[in-house]
Amino acid sequence: MDTQTSTAASATHSTPHGQRKADTGHLFSIENAIDRAAQSLMNAQQPDGHWVYELETDASGTAEYVMLTHYLGEAPKLELHQKIARYLHRRQLADGGWPLYTGGPINISSSAKAYYALKIMGEAEDSEPMQRARRAILSHGGAEASNVFTRTLLALHGIVPWRAVPMMPVEIMQLPAWFPLHLWKMSPVARSFLVPLLVVNAKRPQARNAYKVGIDELFNVAPSSLHLLPRTPHQSAGLFALFRSLDAMLRAMEHLFPKHNRQRAIDSAVAFVGERLDGEEGLGGIFAAAAMVVMMYDALGYPRNHPLPAMARQAVEHFLAIGDREAYCQASRSPVWDTAFIAHALLEAGTPVAQAAAMRGLDWLRQHQILDVRGDWATCRPNVRPGGWAFQYANVHYPDVDDTATVAAAMDRADKSTHGEAYREAVVRSLEWIMGMQCHNGGWGAFEAENTHSYLDSIPFSDHGAMTDPPTADVSSRCLSLLSQLGQLPANSKPANRAIDYLWRKQQPNGNWYGRWGVNYIYGTWLALCALNAAGVAHDSPRLQRAVQWLIATQNEDGGWGESCASYEYDSRHFAQASSTASQTAWALLGLMAAGQVSHPAVASGISYLLATQGQDDLWEDASVTGTGIPRVIYLRYHGYPKFFPLWALARYRNLRRDGVTRVAMGM
Repeated sequence: MDTQTSTAASATHSTPHGQRKADTGHLFSIENAIDRAAQSLMNAQQPDGHWVYELETDASGTAEYVMLTHYLGEAPKLELHQKIARYLHRRQLADGGWPLYTGGPINISSSAKAYYALKIMGEAEDSEPMQRARRAILSHGGAEASNVFTRTLLALHGIVPWRAVPMMPVEIMQLPAWFPLHLWKMSPVARSFLVPLLVVNAKRPQARNAYKVGIDELFNVAPSSLHLLPRTPHQSAGLFALFRSLDAMLRAMEHLFPKHNRQRAIDSAVAFVGERLDGEEGLGGIFAAAAMVVMMYDALGYPRNHPLPAMARQAVEHFLAIGDREAYCQASRSPVWDTAFIAHALLEAGTPVAQAAAMRGLDWLRQHQILDVRGDWATCRPNVRPGGWAFQYANVHYPDVDDTATVAAAMDRADKSTHGEAYREAVVRSLEWIMGMQCHNGGWGAFEAENTHSYLDSIPFSDHGAMTDPPTADVSSRCLSLLSQLGQLPANSKPANRAIDYLWRKQQPNGNWYGRWGVNYIYGTWLALCALNAAGVAHDSPRLQRAVQWLIATQNEDGGWGESCASYEYDSRHFAQASSTASQTAWALLGLMAAGQVSHPAVASGISYLLATQGQDDLWEDASVTGTGIPRVIYLRYHGYPKFFPLWALARYRNLRRDGVTRVAMGM
């Protein structure tokens, strides 16, 4: 049997001769679609072996890029501004605002920043798009309803007062480890963004604003009259009131803070940033942090040609995606993530040329394993050796277990398919790191262990609700899948046993699982079903069958699956059905096949949907957003998702039907 798609312990079924004949034409169409998609992906492979696709978010990041150049007083780049303006106009809703995701409602923060960016770039206030935007923003609460981060940017531009922004003293850098607001109790993403922001908040500089651009017309009240925002739904009423009182006290006493203590704290923050700057990836590999670092150095008076601010400023440019007509700013860059998944898809496709391309990608990934840097994660796990991968080209202080498990599973799969050990050392080292990062409750967070101080989400600054990095079902499923694929099963492995217990506890009453890093319940349920299958759970398990029935019940009439980011909203927190997408359809199919439902009509319909929607470029396209950065704050459109996940699903289906098996052998 093919070790990529079956196992000696797999359940096999007898297929009638007539049925096999009926399958022949269908499987031929699938084979053709697989070959075309695989070839198109291979054509996109970079010369050094990796793949990378654009990573798009809402209008906010692009607007923030324009605001940054305006803050710095840089000369306008007219051609780039024209492309950015076209992009912002295209993303504008018919009713005038800008959304966080495809099909979503107006988002005030994104809309205020997009409007301001257009105005900075010279758009006239009385143009039709600007009038439409202004009406929409005012009718939905005005720019005063913008979130904390947007208010911070507006304060830097002199548009709102600093009292409208929560106090975050830079002296946080000097607090002892036992203190509730200690930096290391925050998530790595929050930490990498917050540290330079602390310095900026302490210095409170003002943008150059050479053209004196303002947006007072977006406010229903005078911007100068603004105070702090009210509590958001995720924040505890009692804790929020406590922290608001602390905010008022710190604000009243700030002038008494010893200057030498403040300088020591600023020095600590600058040292923290300098140690973690990773060339063209900036700080933490995310645009928002990279841009804040630029503003930090500027606020401290560093000359532009100093190596550190020059490196930080250059890093910001690397986030731009510039096309012939449009340009936008990416939230991050995803070469490790894209390359790992494409390797899985090509290995599933199974041809010698596809396997060779996959292994070139894995060779590139092997060079990017982080083996000699003990990142921030080591604070909680000091005795664990490094061995992970980061999401970006370079981000050595912040590897994540999600990427690491995905890469290691592909490498192990490649070794199994070639009966070799080319990647054995890398896989063993990554498994050691992943097992060391398991939390006490059996799950895994994305970046750190035991990062669960949820009270931090109730501080006034945390209206985004993402100050921590707790274990999640989707990341934990990926890790359990890897452990099981490598022989660490619940019956013989304590980490795997704890992981499967955690996963069962996280199953929702209707049978699905919440997806933290992908939209949403389809994503989480796909990964959980893969993990449970890999761990040896019987396909007729009642709990597993609840998940199967939920996936089948949520299929669209066209045979595909789709889910909106609205499923993350506080007032719903349940599955929000949407138009079918290629990536979410592939996830649902992979989940159903992992649960043994290879011959179910829902799977056949899903396969037909993918065959019908394959594009002229032999791949697929999703206009909808299917990735998640921070629920309710930032969503991610991975341009690669609809290109490689459908290939994986089609090839998986072809392999299982061809071999007459119902149990997937690989972890994912």
